[in-house]
Amino acid sequence: MRFHTRKWVKPQDLNPNASLFGGRLLEWIDEECALYSIIQLENPRVVTKFMSEINFKSSASQGDIIEIGIDVVKFGTASLTLCCEVRNKMTRDTIITIDNIVMVSLDTKGKPHAHGKSRIEYVKDRLKD
Repeated sequence: MRFHTRKWVKPQDLNPNASLFGGRLLEWIDEECALYSIIQLENPRVVTKFMSEINFKSSASQGDIIEIGIDVVKFGTASLTLCCEVRNKMTRDTIITIDNIVMVSLDTKGKPHAHGKSRIEYVKDRLKD
C-alpha cells in the first residue's frame, strides 16, 4: 500500500460521537482516488463509478493524523480499479478498508474513454521519455 496523503482530524470533521465522521473520511478517499487516477491516466476528466464494501474497523478522534493509502488493483480499458486503506498514523490502527474503487476516464462529452494504460507510471519515468 502506498500512503500518499495525511489528514489532520479537526473539530469540523467530527460526528456527534466526537469521532471522525465517516462521510468526511469517504470524501477524502474519493478525492484522493480521483487525484491519483487523474495523474495515472493523464486525463483530468475522471469520475468514481463504484465503491465495494466499506469496512470501518476503528475510528479516529480530534487531533489524530490519518493517512490514506491507495494501490492499483487493475487497469481496465477506460477504468482504473484501486483499493484503499486508511490508518491512524499515531497508533497504526486500520480505520477503514475498501477493496475496489472503480474510477472511469471520460472524454470531453462525458462518455467513457479508453486510456491506453496498463501499468503504474511514475513521474520520474515519464520524464525519461
